[in-house]
Amino acid sequence: MDDKETRKEMSRRTFLGSAAAVGTGLVISPSALGQTANSKTDEVNVALLGTGTQGQELLNICLKIPGVRLIAICDIWTDYNQGRASHTLLTYGHDHNAYADYRDMLDKEKSLDAVIIATPDFWHAEQTVACLNAGLHVYCETPMSNTLEGARKMVRAAKETGKLLQIGHQRRSNPRYIHCSEKLLGEVRLLGRITAINGQWNREVQPRRGWPRRAPIDRATLARYGFKSMQQFRNWRWYKGLGAGPVVELGSHQIDVFNWFLHTLPRCVMASGGTEYYDEKTHEWYETVMVIYEYETRRGTVRASYQTITTNSSYGHFERFLGNQGTLTISEAPEQTGIYREPSAPRWGRWVNLGYLEQPRKKEKSQPDTVLDVSETLEPPRYRLPVKFDAPNHKPHLENFFDSLRGKVILNCPADVGYETAVTVLKVNEAVEAVRKLNFKPEEFKV
Repeated sequence: MDDKETRKEMSRRTFLGSAAAVGTGLVISPSALGQTANSKTDEVNVALLGTGTQGQELLNICLKIPGVRLIAICDIWTDYNQGRASHTLLTYGHDHNAYADYRDMLDKEKSLDAVIIATPDFWHAEQTVACLNAGLHVYCETPMSNTLEGARKMVRAAKETGKLLQIGHQRRSNPRYIHCSEKLLGEVRLLGRITAINGQWNREVQPRRGWPRRAPIDRATLARYGFKSMQQFRNWRWYKGLGAGPVVELGSHQIDVFNWFLHTLPRCVMASGGTEYYDEKTHEWYETVMVIYEYETRRGTVRASYQTITTNSSYGHFERFLGNQGTLTISEAPEQTGIYREPSAPRWGRWVNLGYLEQPRKKEKSQPDTVLDVSETLEPPRYRLPVKFDAPNHKPHLENFFDSLRGKVILNCPADVGYETAVTVLKVNEAVEAVRKLNFKPEEFKV
């Protein structure tokens, strides 16, 4: 490690705080920002490994972050994904080299500082370990790995090399989520005692993904990188051994929020899932799964339910925390976010005046008052978050990563935190197969 890298690492390890992009309309606490007064922008040379749909999204965001230079890209689909990404980079004046094999890239690119990995799940562990061992910092998309052994190798490599490994749980850098965690749940305990959580990510029926017939990948190349056919390459998430199943792909983002907001890890899990709609030959992973976790907190037991449905998109995705004094529903989609006070709870005017909440908007009376059954409850008024955040959802998490390797802040989702979530969600697949409650042992969450 040269002197420049040593200074970066020493600065990172001695800085206390966490980073997040700041929305207008609210001053976030210093512990949420984790930034120093130094506004100097150091240029970072970055490679993007995987330029499919997710990689292209991350590429477009990086182009909007000052000081980030994309100097290399890598994708096995050279005639399509790679060419599209190259065109975008050249349009924005980023001279770069393009590769099909990440090992060639690591051998030839000697001025890299970091790599962003957005390849299929089963490649995450091998590629992350190789990049860390090559002396590079790594941002790895979620899920961390499709296996626990792969995730463990990633954590060990990060510890052994001393390089940064950020896992792409981008909600941990979202200023709206940080406000809820630090202010509403942490500082003022707005919901009272949390007794239950539920969340979901539903998706509509989707046909198999095709590809331009003029630009297939040849069979030898597909086989070299772990795919039996072009159809499998385009729909790898549905195959065991390539993806880790929908609850890991989608649910890991939200179940990570359960762990984060409760400041603890689950003690057990049970789950039910199956494939009744799609063809099991092409959809090896279940299409629907429903999960129940139990958490033991300092204030009592919390039960958390979660579902992933891939045959219906109703209500999209959200996380909901229910306490004896209120309910918080939060999502990356701001319009789905709301905070609701229980009728018996103390009034929240104080928190509105202090800027923790926004007053409910007055509703227009669209219909006459109706008489409810005695067992029914009127919907409480909806309070809103005062944090305005209009950037792409991944942007503050990428900024946190780049500022961490510059030594200005610390990572919001380092390898050990990502590993805890990997353990939490991968156990669901075991629970579906076991058809019974499975307990977590504390040592399972440690590497």
